[in-house]
Amino acid sequence: MLAAKVHMERVTASSENDSLTFKFPIWPEWNDAEVNKERWDWSRSSDDGKTTRSSNPSFFEDPEGKICLPPSLKVHSWKRPTQFMGNKSPTVVENEMTFDLISSNEHLLCSELMRWIISEIYIVWTLCHNRTSEAQERWRPWEHIYSLCKVVKGHLPLYNSYGKYVVRLYWMGSWRKIMVDDSMPFDEGNKLLVPASSCQSELWPMLLAKALIKVSNTNLLSEDRGEMGDFTFIHILTGWTPEISPIQSNHLNKIWHFLQDNIPEFTHPDENIPQTKPQTSDQAAGLDSSLENNRSQLPDPDDSKGNPKIVVCAGYYPSQPCNKSFVFGQTANSSECLHQYGLSLLSSHIVLLTRTRACPLELPPKPPPVPRWKLIRPRKKITVPDETQKISSSKPVQFIEVASTFFSHRVESCTGPDLEAKQNAEGELFYGDPLVSIAESEETEGQAQLDPDPAEHSANAGNVTDKIEVTAEDVWKDDDDISVGQPRSASEEHVLEEPSSPLRPMLQETWVDLDDFAKCFQTLLVFHIPQQYPHHFQSSHFKSIVLSKTANSSNCTASSTHSLAAGSLPASSAVASPECSEVRGTHYLCVDSLQPSQILISFSALILWGETENKKEMLASHGPALLLAHPHSWISLQCQLPILTIKTTSTKAAMLNLPPGRHILSLHPNAALGYHVHLCSETPFMFGDEETVMCNFTKESARFIEQSLSIMRALSRLVCSFNDQLEQQAARRALEEAYNPQNIQTSLEKLQLRKAFNQAVYHMLPKALGRKLTAEEWFALLALTGDPSVLTSEDRSPALAAQSISPESWSSRRPTDKEVKAVIILQAGFRRHLKREILKASQPGTKKNTNASSILSDMWKKVMSDESKHAALLLRHTIDHCEQRVEFYPCQQDDGTTIAFAEYSASLPDTCNSWALVFRGVFDVPEEMLLVPKVYSPFPQCLLHVINNDTGEELDMIFNKVHPHVYQPNKLGYTFVAEALIPEAPPAGSKWRMRLIGLKEPLPQLLHETPLNTFTVKEFQDYYIPNDENIVCCYSVQVTAEVQGTVQVETSSPDVQIRLSILDQDKEVVSNTGRGHVVIPAYYFLANKAPSLTAEENQTSSPSKDKRVKVVDTSEQRDGDQSASGKSDSSSKQHQPPTETMVSLTTDCVDHKYLVKAEVLNQNWDLDESQLAFVSTLRENEKNEMKVYGDSKNSPATSSNGSKSKSSRRRDGDRRSTGSLKSSSKLGASIDLTKPNWTLRVVVDKDKAGSIVVKKNTERMDQIKAIKNAWEAAEPGRHAKALQSRLKFLTQYQKSDESTEPAASTPAPGASLSLSDQQMSDTACPHMDYTPFIRRQKDFPTLMDSETKMIQQKERLEKIQAYQLVRDNVLEHRKQEELSRRKLVSHQLEMYEDMQAAVEQHRERFLEARKAFVTRQVEGMKKEQESKQALEDAKQADLEKSTSQQPNRRGKSSGKKK
Repeated sequence: MLAAKVHMERVTASSENDSLTFKFPIWPEWNDAEVNKERWDWSRSSDDGKTTRSSNPSFFEDPEGKICLPPSLKVHSWKRPTQFMGNKSPTVVENEMTFDLISSNEHLLCSELMRWIISEIYIVWTLCHNRTSEAQERWRPWEHIYSLCKVVKGHLPLYNSYGKYVVRLYWMGSWRKIMVDDSMPFDEGNKLLVPASSCQSELWPMLLAKALIKVSNTNLLSEDRGEMGDFTFIHILTGWTPEISPIQSNHLNKIWHFLQDNIPEFTHPDENIPQTKPQTSDQAAGLDSSLENNRSQLPDPDDSKGNPKIVVCAGYYPSQPCNKSFVFGQTANSSECLHQYGLSLLSSHIVLLTRTRACPLELPPKPPPVPRWKLIRPRKKITVPDETQKISSSKPVQFIEVASTFFSHRVESCTGPDLEAKQNAEGELFYGDPLVSIAESEETEGQAQLDPDPAEHSANAGNVTDKIEVTAEDVWKDDDDISVGQPRSASEEHVLEEPSSPLRPMLQETWVDLDDFAKCFQTLLVFHIPQQYPHHFQSSHFKSIVLSKTANSSNCTASSTHSLAAGSLPASSAVASPECSEVRGTHYLCVDSLQPSQILISFSALILWGETENKKEMLASHGPALLLAHPHSWISLQCQLPILTIKTTSTKAAMLNLPPGRHILSLHPNAALGYHVHLCSETPFMFGDEETVMCNFTKESARFIEQSLSIMRALSRLVCSFNDQLEQQAARRALEEAYNPQNIQTSLEKLQLRKAFNQAVYHMLPKALGRKLTAEEWFALLALTGDPSVLTSEDRSPALAAQSISPESWSSRRPTDKEVKAVIILQAGFRRHLKREILKASQPGTKKNTNASSILSDMWKKVMSDESKHAALLLRHTIDHCEQRVEFYPCQQDDGTTIAFAEYSASLPDTCNSWALVFRGVFDVPEEMLLVPKVYSPFPQCLLHVINNDTGEELDMIFNKVHPHVYQPNKLGYTFVAEALIPEAPPAGSKWRMRLIGLKEPLPQLLHETPLNTFTVKEFQDYYIPNDENIVCCYSVQVTAEVQGTVQVETSSPDVQIRLSILDQDKEVVSNTGRGHVVIPAYYFLANKAPSLTAEENQTSSPSKDKRVKVVDTSEQRDGDQSASGKSDSSSKQHQPPTETMVSLTTDCVDHKYLVKAEVLNQNWDLDESQLAFVSTLRENEKNEMKVYGDSKNSPATSSNGSKSKSSRRRDGDRRSTGSLKSSSKLGASIDLTKPNWTLRVVVDKDKAGSIVVKKNTERMDQIKAIKNAWEAAEPGRHAKALQSRLKFLTQYQKSDESTEPAASTPAPGASLSLSDQQMSDTACPHMDYTPFIRRQKDFPTLMDSETKMIQQKERLEKIQAYQLVRDNVLEHRKQEELSRRKLVSHQLEMYEDMQAAVEQHRERFLEARKAFVTRQVEGMKKEQESKQALEDAKQADLEKSTSQQPNRRGKSSGKKK
């Protein structure tokens, strides 16, 4: 079994089908020990130990129920072998040499599913038998079946009368144990509806097909893909990974080159090499000599293609009804082309691609030998004039050999009495009573009619064979896989066959033209053999509802890690929550290679499981599974487009091609019930979760290490050959080539890079030695580089630094101009002297060169002790300190993937269903750096705030995540605050983690080493009482030392827009707004300081790092569904300028008076009738409370009746502050949460809890009370006198009893009145004149009667009519302007047309004149040429006459001399 790493993944997606349950779990993984212990009788099953549900204990029934056949096959009944085989005794395997699945299953070939089952079994049989030399290692289909046997190689299953069989098939990334019974389906005509062999007593085709159909029932099909879709039985039988790609005519060249590189190529034998045919005594060797001769032309794939890892097939599907005309055209062309090669569009199936051919099938005849005498004077070639030559475009020879078992096969309808009668008359296999016996020799009687037409298959005459060479080397070494050996010759293949029985060819072959290949077939299926790849990784993720109870409990309760066994595939598995609607995951892929990489990604999805009535609804609700591969970066939130997309309903693979370098990809699979991801590659890679992959990116990339080592080796070579004159020059040139990239063009860039490299050498050596260099070592290093200009004062040795220290007398003295000139002259002379000394030391043969070479050799031993580390340091310093920030080296492209990170964790508070502060800490940023904080929280509702303590601003956020930001160094650092809403049932022992990710070290450090998650929460809770100022609560804060706090307010109604602010001396210093929830992440409360303190005293006495108030303001808008509380969305107002609140403590404003106030905005806290009644009761109680409290000391009735009511005492108890979560829980129990209420929390560090006091702000009430007490203290009895004066004033206006009305005021329920109040209530209120307090527009009031209303309405109508009139005038004016503009435009167009016509006429006249002028010029030139030609001809004639006369004169003169 595969060793697995089990890890937990928590899915938080919402559920759409929570009630979806399955009766049976998915098939368990294969285990040899469990199968060996399997009970094959009826007593009990090995899985659960319970008896079967069958009422008849003599037969086993599949607990998963009957298989689902395609709609083209109608099931009428189910029968056992003893019921339909008659007197013959059933057996699982009868003929171990060969089998025939065609002649006995003609009535099943109308089903696409059955055709694919038969074709793929034939393909696997042919491939494995042609590639295996030993009979024991051959693949046999019946070896997938187990019954009454042990799990051994080459086992033979036996017939089980109980009817229980176990089938071993590959599914969802592993070999599975699938249990079937021997109950077989039959139609109304008593025909078997699963494939059977020609041997009637054999059961293995039926049992294997039944298990294959059961697996195919998990495939959710769409209407446009027939009965198969992406499902392949080769993958189920062998575990090969299918890569399915469409065949398009515009990509034929790529397909041709791909096939030429991966399958054998047909070539003619070389006649110069004598061919020897091996002698054999096998009788089967002479069965088909023509086939053997043809197969001898096929080269061995191992010799021609290396070590192939793939098998190439092609497939086509039946056409589906469509309304598009071009689809009908494509279907017609495809059908016609298939018919030419003996195939049918209705008989869609998979075919095997065996060979390619780029030459004629038969060599052209050789020309007769040319006689030797013809070679003495060969004839000249006759050149045909250009007019009669015909351009011949020869098409290249490109053919593909296709192997199929359905050539010239005719598909009949599956239903109808005529067809049944015809099939019975033809002698088809018919299971009935009595059983008709058909001999095996009858299988090939009708095959002569199926042979392809010679005219149609002229390219394949004599090529039909029953064995075929394969396109991949199928070698397995594991017991879990199919064992395949080396290829055999054609003579050896027939050794085990029976020579007496005629054999029907399993796969027939034909050559298909490349253009026709694109018309006939729709998909190219490339099966990759995973065992041929050295690097693997597998990962599975399933819903718990489809797993067994044991697997579910083991996976859900614990996680375990196992060591990887030798030869096993690393794999990981996880269980998803049943509440999630889909299974989602995120995996990371890391590839770091010097060469281009190819990674095969296989994606298997589980969408359908169990009995589902409506598959169309499942497809509509879930759809096919999807896997997306995106380029990933931890330092950027920008989502890039996917570079790979796999969409499937079963299993599909794709090849991912990556260029050289380091790459990080994030894979996002998504399936309904589960998925499996399998990665194979020849290149090493890392695959897993973020924890596994991220640690690999803290190191330098492979290209960077290779580049740095090449430079270090060249530098070491120069050090070793420093005293060798010949070798030193070659070593210097090699070093320059090593650190000078090829893309440098200018000499300036080379000079800058050389300077940066020399600086890196000066920087690397002291780091390697761990000390500063001496003067001799510096001189030797300068002689090595030959560049003293880059030596800085910081790099010099202590001896040289001591010599450069100026005397004390020069510290406060400014040098004169003469002294400056003298120093410059001395420096120039010393520089020239130093260069001469360095030049002498760098020349081999001198004494200084020998000393420098020995010093460098001693230093270089320390460097070579850790070569890779020092080489990386050298190259990194060169790149970072180069003046021009350009990519000199290819390895710089990988710098974006190099990261550094630090992790911080905090334990979560033990609270449920409440807000909590999780983390708060201040980080110091030493230098400018790009940082990305990433939060890992067990709760989905968690939010992180980052505040710049110098400015008080909060950093920007995108989708409630902190945006990648370039942090600048500051004085006070950055505060990181994390808040979360803890659910009702938090996971036990869970922790919150934050990871700070940057590009390089050093990363920010915490200013405090103490734990930063131990907080004290001061919580206040009370009912909401509306008031005129819309204030929810107001509390004062007093501190004795500087305290950093977090303030949070939430309301019972999530839609209330509230504003939380902190005031200092009645001035707002920070505020934030939110909806239902608002928080101020961090604020520094400063203690009061004496004005006489100086700045230094304030700095030493205060724990703060700054002498000013730190203000934190939240400027982000948070959505309610995504906020940290999960209840509301919050939005902050415009940020307050920090200059208003950051007041220095050295000024007079050193007294701090803090108030925390929350108020309702826009009066949007709406209360219903019951809540309003409750609030009115609370308001009356509050008024009585204040009255009794204000008169408690002076009222005589207060001493007797001034005790507080029960409700007021309860509310006073409710408003007391609580300093811990335990007290807050008690307080929450006394508050009715169904009433409008609010909660205020102030969170401080636990060690600062005693330095802060938070209480309700009662300043106004205390002032009123203090004034009354002061009055009473200054004048005793003043309250009683004022009361008597008031009563006397009221009695003056008292009327008679007949005219007065009784007072209607009644005391509030539960409130006690004083004696003075009772007297005032009994006294009638006098008539008061309120006219002075009435604001009016006229001097005297008027009555608003109906006439006045009509007048006002008339005035309004007049105004409206006047406005409408003006509006109509304006519209009319605009309309006239538009008409005038249109006329103007038409006039301009006409004018332009006239102008264009005039220009055309002028142009024509000009062209005519030009043409006449050119004609005259040409005629004149012709006349001149003719005259010149005539003169030249006359001169030539004269010259010929003169030359002809000269020989005659010479002859006469010679005759005279004789």
